[in-house]
Amino acid sequence: MRSVFEPAQHTTVPVTGSDQVFPVNRIFCIGKNYAEHVREMGSDPSDTPPCVFMKPADCLVVGDGDLPYPSATDDLHYEGELVVALSKGGKDFDRAAVEDAIFGYAAGLDMTRRDVQAGLKERRLPWDMAKSFDGCAAISEIKPKADAGNPHATNLKLSVNGDVRQNDTTAKMIWPVVDALVHLSTLIELKPGDLLFTGTPEGVGQVVRGDRMDLVIADVAELSVTLK
Repeated sequence: MRSVFEPAQHTTVPVTGSDQVFPVNRIFCIGKNYAEHVREMGSDPSDTPPCVFMKPADCLVVGDGDLPYPSATDDLHYEGELVVALSKGGKDFDRAAVEDAIFGYAAGLDMTRRDVQAGLKERRLPWDMAKSFDGCAAISEIKPKADAGNPHATNLKLSVNGDVRQNDTTAKMIWPVVDALVHLSTLIELKPGDLLFTGTPEGVGQVVRGDRMDLVIADVAELSVTLK
């Protein structure tokens, strides 16, 4: 049988120090995963189970360069995050299976239409359109885990136009990487090519056209994008 139209190509991400690329399958995100960020968003971190949402893989912007400013918002926010890339899949993983499934790590931006999110929350509606839109996420190259230092306790720093806005350690995650993936594997079957954006520390804020965001995750990756 013939396709009605040419199928879309997989989004791929370069692998650091290699001519390989990582084909992206799905993008999962953990929300409310740093206590101080939970508080700055007006919630209680002691009462926060893992909040999992998704972003479309074809909306991922790969590497340094321009990031499109989305439609339908006047309050776009950055969220700098450690990203985990999986090369193996499965369900109901134990911790050893999660460690075996992790291919590597990257730096990522979870972009959020905050005004859209606030309106949807107020109406007690799902906030998919606050998180899922063209250019809703950006990612650096993926560094294989053997070369990525200790991503579970490393510095995450995000600057806007040279002004540091986020500066914290990934060790403060409420749900560390392995725990988050163990939990996620009880909800769905993980697949090779899945990415997990692991949440953001405090210091999120608004950006406008022309702003440059520089994200550095020590020993893992760097990402620099400018809103257009």
